[in-house]
Amino acid sequence: MNILLVGAGLSGAVIGRELAEAGHRVTVVDARGHVGGNCHTERDGDTGVMVHVYGPHIFHTDDAEVWGYVNRFEQFRPYANRVKTTARGAVYSLPVNLHTINQFFGKTLHPAEARTFIEALADHSITDPQSFEDQALRFVGRDLYEAFFKGYTEKQWGCAPRDLPASILKRLPLRFNYDDTYFAHRFQGMPEGGYTAMIARMLDHPGIDVHLHSRFDPDRAGAYDRVFHSGALDGWFGFRLGRLGYRTLDFERFTDTGDYQGCAVMNYGDPDVPWTRITEHKHFAPWEAHEGTVCYREYSRAADADDSPYYPIRLVAETALLADYVALAEATEGVTFVGRLGTYRYLDMDVTIREALDTARQFLDCAATGQAMPAFARRPL
Repeated sequence: MNILLVGAGLSGAVIGRELAEAGHRVTVVDARGHVGGNCHTERDGDTGVMVHVYGPHIFHTDDAEVWGYVNRFEQFRPYANRVKTTARGAVYSLPVNLHTINQFFGKTLHPAEARTFIEALADHSITDPQSFEDQALRFVGRDLYEAFFKGYTEKQWGCAPRDLPASILKRLPLRFNYDDTYFAHRFQGMPEGGYTAMIARMLDHPGIDVHLHSRFDPDRAGAYDRVFHSGALDGWFGFRLGRLGYRTLDFERFTDTGDYQGCAVMNYGDPDVPWTRITEHKHFAPWEAHEGTVCYREYSRAADADDSPYYPIRLVAETALLADYVALAEATEGVTFVGRLGTYRYLDMDVTIREALDTARQFLDCAATGQAMPAFARRPL
């Protein structure tokens, strides 16, 4: 078949590779001048540092097949994400762990003592947390919530934590030991040559034709047997029902010599600091040595029409609008919507790859049995 992939990020690269290896003719188009989407990495010409151009991406998964898949195209070096946060004039480790608790409260608690101590601080009047704020107060109590979560969340999401769902905080662990690694997955690492090199290898197949600086017009979809669209769901329909809400990021890039902050990620929880965090990119490749350093200050705000969308908001109004777009999509023939933008969901890289593999396999099964491929392999709602 003649297949079109809109977007040369992880979704497009994985689906394209799987279908090309199955014998289909694959065309990949992307409006940007590089492959990799928001995972794009490139060497800084002055310092030699591998820069995560659209913000850092750290690979972590429990999915052995996905881990094997990415290592097929690029060697992954061990990397454990350890996040620090500056709050109230001091530096702490995140996620909240035994060291954070003892340091913040000036204590020397053992694990069982800390568990009892935090449970005493928790708000037990909250029996069914519905909001981010409810979950935090029930989870860690007011002091830790206001120091580490409240201000950062207000800056990141542009609204009060009481207006956000509890599910956002449920992803953040609380540890009663000194483990300060951010992720608990068994496979964690960074691609030695960067994500762009990895994705370029995925797309390096005689059955795949890549066109960069190329915007796709949905009116051309009929020229292909199937289109897989990893761009914005509402964008496919010309935003006819309105725009789905996203948060975007502005990056203030600066360079220095030596080691600027001593870690890869430093969050800033105080509300009077305008940026959410500073990332120092040389620390994402600790096996390399560089005299200079490249850092980003990150600022979060509501995405405008011309901005790169990063985080789907998915509050009540957005979910209602999403339902209308899903209905339009399911009434549209010849296209399957995939990935973060195509399904309007926040997806980690490993989940994106897993869903792309599953989508490609579902398409091949449908083609073999004469069944219709749905608009969503993983329905957004």
